[in-house]
Amino acid sequence: MKLRQLRYFQVVARELNVTRAAELLHMAQPPLSRQIRSLEDELGVALFVREGRALKLTDAGRFLLEQSLQVTARIDEIAAATRAIGQHRRIWFGIGFVPSTLYGFVPELIRRVRSADPQVDVGLSEMTSLQQLEALKLGRIDIGFGRIPFDDPEIEREVLMAEPLAAVLPIAHPLLKTCGRKGLSVGDLAALPFVLYPARPRPSYADQVLDQFRSAGYTLNVVQEANELQTAIGLVAAGLGVTVVPASVQRLYRDDIGYAPLDSSAFSSPVIVSYRREDRREFLARTIALARELAAAEALRAAPSRSSPSRPDVLRQRPDTPA
Repeated sequence: MKLRQLRYFQVVARELNVTRAAELLHMAQPPLSRQIRSLEDELGVALFVREGRALKLTDAGRFLLEQSLQVTARIDEIAAATRAIGQHRRIWFGIGFVPSTLYGFVPELIRRVRSADPQVDVGLSEMTSLQQLEALKLGRIDIGFGRIPFDDPEIEREVLMAEPLAAVLPIAHPLLKTCGRKGLSVGDLAALPFVLYPARPRPSYADQVLDQFRSAGYTLNVVQEANELQTAIGLVAAGLGVTVVPASVQRLYRDDIGYAPLDSSAFSSPVIVSYRREDRREFLARTIALARELAAAEALRAAPSRSSPSRPDVLRQRPDTPA
């Protein structure tokens, strides 16, 4: 199905008269009729029926008209934006992020970046840290927020903050009541069945977690792997085991699980900003500065979260309490 055919079809569908449609399209009637028949042959359905001397859309024709108008409108928007960017009347700025960063300062950064300059179109892409590396080199994004360190001569990386990890346990688990203000013992947590995420791709946050427990002298008993953070938390609620998450995830409220800080500051996950080393654009520099500012504020707010476990009754009263 060609875009040109869709536009021909839309004009005929609007006019319900091939002769008038051909005049509006500045073409002869026979070629237009052939294009419509070709489209019908490709789809295997009739788009029009003739009633006397008038045309009428079939049900399939009405559906195609409605859907194709949305498609061509979006294509027109993309074409206009592309021309504006190419003519330097607008700027496109791509942001990549791993999902777990959306529980921290990144949403506020996105809000501010989107409103910073009306001449800048901001694109958002969910992708892993390694996918961000390739996207930056290919120019698909301009800045990325991830958690996995890597080295590449073309990419500048900066750790914005080391986010503490928090344990996630079923709401009735006795350790939530006994861990106290110092936090949950890493040894007690390591002795429990563990839900690990993400299962793939690797390396990932999962490898950071395994390495930190290994460095502390513990080998986790992984009973289940999950690809998504919320899936892992759901499996904890179902009683399959426990897991650990970046502390900011405590903003995610559920009444069937509880969060507890760990008693070791060695358990953390970095939030890393990445961008092309040779990119000297002012808008990028301002975005990096804003990321540093928001990350520093987030780190200050997160520090007290180690002092006590987070339970649903606390979260219900203060659902926006930073972790």
